[in-house]
Amino acid sequence: MTVRSKAPLRLGLAGGGSDVSPFSDTYGGAVLNATIDKYAHCTIEETESGFITMQAADLNLKARYKTAPSLPIDGHFNLHKGVYNRIVKQFDIKKPLSFKIVTSCDVPPGSGLGSSSTMVVAILKAFAEWLNIPLGDYDTACLACEIERGDLRMEGGKQDQYAATFGGFNFIEFYGSDRVIVNPLRIRQWMTDELQASTVLYYTGDTRESDKIIHEQRQNVIENQTNAIEATHIIKKNAFTMKDLLLKGEIIPFCKALGKDWENKKQMATSITNSHIDAIYSSALEAGAYGGKVSGAGGGGFMIFTVDPLKKHKLVNTLKHHGGKVLNFNFSNSGCRSWKPDNIK
Repeated sequence: MTVRSKAPLRLGLAGGGSDVSPFSDTYGGAVLNATIDKYAHCTIEETESGFITMQAADLNLKARYKTAPSLPIDGHFNLHKGVYNRIVKQFDIKKPLSFKIVTSCDVPPGSGLGSSSTMVVAILKAFAEWLNIPLGDYDTACLACEIERGDLRMEGGKQDQYAATFGGFNFIEFYGSDRVIVNPLRIRQWMTDELQASTVLYYTGDTRESDKIIHEQRQNVIENQTNAIEATHIIKKNAFTMKDLLLKGEIIPFCKALGKDWENKKQMATSITNSHIDAIYSSALEAGAYGGKVSGAGGGGFMIFTVDPLKKHKLVNTLKHHGGKVLNFNFSNSGCRSWKPDNIK
């Protein structure tokens, strides 16, 4: 038997950082995000070899393990192993599982589009399809969070798992005791088209380790650093404002609000920006951008800019001088999906 899955990556539009514990547990968090047509992919092929083969096709990595109820978390294929270990334990899988799992992602790791969490969702969805485990959307996203934040002890927030699972434009609220509310937004088609025409997604060429940045954010809250906490409150409030602007179809105020979000986000941790990012941002504003921000935790990866569509070509040409690459994309309304190609005739 063969199963496949794909989960969409996301653009963090507002509120990013307020979904990170302990801020979200203490004060509540809120984010606005949208998924795009770039994906994490997973294929599982059942075998009778007595081994578990793991392959990251895009990274040219491969490993083989003798089938066992639990695989060591040793820095190699941790995401894959984390999902496998939890599935076997939580759902009491007695039969030894022998399979080959192949994954890939449409963007590099550490790019700020939620690729790690999205990959966990895709792998989890593939296992659920293969083993006939009944997981709803909330179950899938919650379990993905538990695997990353609990089992694997990876730093981060919770928005990526829910965005990848549900898909589309979502306003997501986070509270203590792991309570999450996903509010799917019904955006008018012309607004989606106009936002598409007004957005530039630029890859800086630099990847970053989000764990270090998010660890600093967490410590600032734990140590009650006033500037960082106040900035996160403003970012959370801006998520509500941008959600309202989006629903009302007020495109230019929405685009300009993106830049305000970035100015506050930089106060959350010192490593969120650097001289390279600041130079790119300044050049973009000079080229006519309304505003922009680094996607995800910061420090590198992708940057999002909004601009008058008539000035978009100028902005793109300006960004190219900084050595990065503009990525064409479309917004996607679909969340994570899984299927059995064996059933396709």
